Amino acid sequence: MATRPGLLNAITDVNGLSVGQAEDDDIVTGVTVILADEPVLAAVNVMGGGPGTRETDLLRAGTLVDHVDGVVLSGGSAFGLGAADGVAQVLKQRGRGFSLVPKDGVPPVPILPAAILYDLASGGDKGWDASPYPFLGARAAETASQDFRQGRFGAGRGARAGTLPGGIGSASFVTEDGFSVGAIVAVNCFGSVLIPGSEAYWAWPFEQAGEFGGVRPPAATVFDAEDWGAAKANPSPGTNTTIACIATDAALSHSELQRVAEMASAGFARAIRPVFAPFDGDTVFVLATGARAVETARPLLTARIGELAAATLARAIARGVHAARTEIHTGT
Repeated sequence: MATRPGLLNAITDVNGLSVGQAEDDDIVTGVTVILADEPVLAAVNVMGGGPGTRETDLLRAGTLVDHVDGVVLSGGSAFGLGAADGVAQVLKQRGRGFSLVPKDGVPPVPILPAAILYDLASGGDKGWDASPYPFLGARAAETASQDFRQGRFGAGRGARAGTLPGGIGSASFVTEDGFSVGAIVAVNCFGSVLIPGSEAYWAWPFEQAGEFGGVRPPAATVFDAEDWGAAKANPSPGTNTTIACIATDAALSHSELQRVAEMASAGFARAIRPVFAPFDGDTVFVLATGARAVETARPLLTARIGELAAATLARAIARGVHAARTEIHTGT
């Protein structure tokens, strides 16, 4: 196969990125941070009807800043947006950020778009006096590395995927001509990731080397359009969201990257049913490190990267839920 998963089969197969995670098991929540070694071009697409985000308007065309220092994914609903404050403090101490007035005594401002999911009903002690999220964000940033765990970790600690445990998932592809595309996702969806009456994931056509169990649907399977399988039985506003970050090393323009973000959102629909519901906050960020020059027809490469982003995101969703289910089943 010409296109294959990267060495780590994770978003960190895109050079220049690291991932940090932190959880609070007493509160049953957590934070996942994707950090870039250098500022990277970014775009975003928000598809869900109930999103919770920070600095997404900054990524629109025509704004002052189009490069970011990282992306923050957090539990905690609106409280979780404070996780970016903790990450920003760590990066400020490292001298990272955008300088509007570059002179002594005026600190640069780290640019950290963020998205949150609702896990306030996940159990645990939610009676904190001070929000834990800035602390969790700082701890995640301080521990960022190439390797990280999938399943019930980071922002996926208190997540649910329909009636199943949700979690953090990641995957990657490397093309025959050397471009890398990676995804990381916190799955907390209303919809089901499994085909009704089956242990097969909706994302099964995109699976690589049995990475989420290798189960296939029966050949004679016929789907009832109103059978949602293991979706949440009683959705309520604000309790569902799948938040993701895609990365590539292709040197795309901002408008090309925005198109990739829109194409990448198809990955949600390939792995979750139903999706983009009124009570979901589905959001995908896309980062481009620009390490690999684009020497082919740019529209064609943009289409290739967008399709790979969608396929990689679908795989990451299934991998995250599969890892969470395996963890609970084995007690690891």
